[in-house]
Amino acid sequence: MTYKEILHQYFGYDSFRGIQEPIIESIGSGRDTLGLMPTGGGKSITFQVPALAMEGICIVISPLIALMKDQVAALKTRGIKACAITSGMSHEAILTTLENCIFGDYKFLYISPERIGSELFRTKVVKMKVCFIAVDESHCISQWGYDFRPSYLNIAQIRNLIPDVPLLALTATATPEVVSDIQRQLHFREENVFRMSFARPNLIYVVRETSNKEAELIHILNSVPGSAIVYVRSRDKTKEIAKLLITHGLSATYYHAGLKSVEKDERQQTWSHDDIRIMVATNAFGMGIDKADVRMVIHYEMPDAPESYFQETGRGGRDGAPAYAVLLYHPNDQTRLSRRISENYPPKDFVRKVYEKLSYHYEMALGDGEGCRYDFHLEEFCHNYHLPMIQTESALRLLTQMGYLLYEEEVEYSSRLTFLVRRDELYHNPSETPDQETVIRTLLRLYTGIFTDYAFIDEKYLARQCGFDDARLFEALIALSRARIVSYIPARRTPSVTWVRARTESDKLIFTPAIYEERKASYEQRVKAMKHYALCHNVCRSRLLLNYFGEQQTVPCGRCDNCRRHHPSGLRQSEAETIAQRITSLLADGALHPLEELDTLPFPTEQIDAVLSTLISEEIIVRDGLHLRLFNSNSINLGKAETNP
Repeated sequence: MTYKEILHQYFGYDSFRGIQEPIIESIGSGRDTLGLMPTGGGKSITFQVPALAMEGICIVISPLIALMKDQVAALKTRGIKACAITSGMSHEAILTTLENCIFGDYKFLYISPERIGSELFRTKVVKMKVCFIAVDESHCISQWGYDFRPSYLNIAQIRNLIPDVPLLALTATATPEVVSDIQRQLHFREENVFRMSFARPNLIYVVRETSNKEAELIHILNSVPGSAIVYVRSRDKTKEIAKLLITHGLSATYYHAGLKSVEKDERQQTWSHDDIRIMVATNAFGMGIDKADVRMVIHYEMPDAPESYFQETGRGGRDGAPAYAVLLYHPNDQTRLSRRISENYPPKDFVRKVYEKLSYHYEMALGDGEGCRYDFHLEEFCHNYHLPMIQTESALRLLTQMGYLLYEEEVEYSSRLTFLVRRDELYHNPSETPDQETVIRTLLRLYTGIFTDYAFIDEKYLARQCGFDDARLFEALIALSRARIVSYIPARRTPSVTWVRARTESDKLIFTPAIYEERKASYEQRVKAMKHYALCHNVCRSRLLLNYFGEQQTVPCGRCDNCRRHHPSGLRQSEAETIAQRITSLLADGALHPLEELDTLPFPTEQIDAVLSTLISEEIIVRDGLHLRLFNSNSINLGKAETNP
């Protein structure tokens, strides 16, 4: 079948969008390929379609457990064999899954970057017939990216094991520097990048300066109807703001990484189905969300990087209708944002102290611990050792990047179940309800060895097989557990710490410049860019963001708050920017140009004169009699060197 036939048969679409088709053709021809696509651009199609057209299995590397599960479930409903390996699975479950990928004619294996570094995976992957590797969120491999994850460096080692297999890297957020680094780190055989403009014409960017964020938030939500997301930075703040909104008659709930899995699923579903209008959340909410009609994304507190801001605002207006991306700004936010630099990069002696206290906490002797993994409770640890929580978590991330530990904020442990009674005793229990009997019969049909050991179960699949909804199944399983018929351990997500290396003396920890000084400097630049975005009043907001990602040939959106302001020339900001760009482009060579050359520009003479007067007064252009020249070539694009965040 052709790519379009596969697209139609399995996904129901008649044509590709944006740069999907050239990316598919590129990886289909065996070329290493990097695709830059904005959030909501249809990244999954670019690896699912070519994989279905090729022989063998596609290995999809992704850090997003929830997204992996959703995509595996969606592929299965289309009759496509897919599976996933995530942190928290038992050795036996992983081994079974890998064997299925070798012998079971599977088309997709989704796997976390941590798992590809295991010896078991390396042993098995060389026996698989792999058509290509797809790397989602590929910016995570770059130490210059805002979300560097050392586990992504394992991908290059896998490429060495299967050197003839092409690789498709995908990301929605990458600066030009990161684009080059992704290809280098993933050992691209040649540079090969497909770019889709990150421009979102239907998104209206607004920065609202206010001394009372609570009042402004309520006013905005009452003024603009429709589904909304409000992003805050802490778990406590999600609950606080949701309660505030509810007391003012607004329909809201909250979401953060600390909630139980069932709570997360329930709240996401109620919001997705419009039973709740507003989701107040940390950045844990958003990845993989496909709700198209979000009319507003509000940032109650400033993000620390344009990358994260752009990705989070990109969850608005995916249906193409107008949507607002609002940043609430208070002058004190500048100080708070600057403080995050020291919070994210605490002093080296503090990092050493955290490492030492962690060793005491788990009674880890010098030279021991390599490969040991423990559940970890950050709040309890910080309380016991009188450590500040934010800096401690940052220290754990630094120790992870340095290669001493692996700190994982959320390790998912799958649900497990075993019978506590003998098989013959199941049929002599009059207290069982019809629902419980149905669950027992289904368990016996689906799982083997369940009387001798725990079996990993998938509640959603089990519920479908029973003909129940999730809540009804959960109630029956809990009742069977209370009756001591089964031992049921629901899925849980918990942070963990793994010793990657044997414990060493804390004063011998090595801080390389690439991990500490250089990344700290890069982080400072992102913070500076975010501050500039909030404070800049004379450049289109969309243009500021797009220029940051390397798109220089952009025009004002005409809709953001800056574009709606008036330029000193008396024109609307967007109109003045367009004319100024054409004038400075005309003078870009730095030479003297006759004044009459401006007559060739397709704008009214009075508008050209007004903008020219402003450019001269701002010393961007110098007038010498009847001639003009740029004062400084770096001033092109309205002071690009200063205004590019």
